[in-house]
Amino acid sequence: MALSSLLPILFLACTSILVTFVVSDKPDPGKDQPHKGDSPPPPLIYSPPSPLQQGGKSSTRLLVHFYSTTCPNAEDLVMAEMKSIQAEDPTLMPALGCDASVLLVSKNGTAEKDATPNLSLRGFDAIERLKKILEKACPGIVSCADILAMAAREAVFLSNGSRYDIETGRRDGNISRASEAYTNLPPATGNITALIDLYAKKNLTIKDLVVLSGAHTFGVSHCSSFSNRLYNFSGSGTTDPTLNSTYAQKLKQQCVPNDTTTVTSMNPGNFLTFNLGYFQTVMNKQGLFSADEALLHNNITLAYVTAQANAASPAQFFKDFAQSMVNMGRVDVLTGTNGTIRAVCGAYVD
Repeated sequence: MALSSLLPILFLACTSILVTFVVSDKPDPGKDQPHKGDSPPPPLIYSPPSPLQQGGKSSTRLLVHFYSTTCPNAEDLVMAEMKSIQAEDPTLMPALGCDASVLLVSKNGTAEKDATPNLSLRGFDAIERLKKILEKACPGIVSCADILAMAAREAVFLSNGSRYDIETGRRDGNISRASEAYTNLPPATGNITALIDLYAKKNLTIKDLVVLSGAHTFGVSHCSSFSNRLYNFSGSGTTDPTLNSTYAQKLKQQCVPNDTTTVTSMNPGNFLTFNLGYFQTVMNKQGLFSADEALLHNNITLAYVTAQANAASPAQFFKDFAQSMVNMGRVDVLTGTNGTIRAVCGAYVD
């Protein structure tokens, strides 16, 4: 499983869990541009360094506009359907965007979607909806991994974020193991050293860490992901002293001990809007996870959190987020003749 929650959007997003890791599938063994109703998508705000050349199924690298000749309307079709999905259920926007292998289904309950950190994920039907539309327009061309990347990008945009270029050309894997959700996702309890090391193993930087953490500005989490901070911090049987005490009491009203079903907003402000709210909550010691609070314990991450918490505009964060999403989207991908193109994203693995 690649580092692809943050959205984690990631959101876009597996984004109700930690960072919204959004765009990869596992290999086998700018300027603020808010959404304005039904107006056309704005120009994309970030162009990655890859050549903007036409791609095809035989290409061995990710490209912007990969489907320009094989399925030229792919991104437009996803955007149009995402608008319909948002109109039906705005709360799905933070939930869309995760590693494509999390879509796979296990009859025995051993796939990634069955792992505890992924239990708050939803929106699988929405991804299948997008897949059916693209299969009708361009049979066997667009991978589920790329559909997730497109959906995560549009989820951010439709939640008042910016719209950025994405590289496409991923192919789908056929392996999905629950165990990998525990070893590849950043732990909610991770300290800053552990988080930096995990990102570094995926060739992601400290800046990528703090920027992608910003996807926690929208979405929800199960109480079980942070209940230790409320009731048994470091095995002490007490509340984490670094958590805002007023906020902790509010969370205790929502989450009782050993609660595995209740979900709560990751941003005590507006969990449906992609903005700078996350950085402000972290500065106010209202970050939901220990991993959020950990950003205050490194000079680089602290400086970025402070700058964005006090920023007059989200423009710099949006530009940085676009770059970090591209960086993350290059982790552990299948391209060229590797992998496959699933006809159904939620296929069985056993």
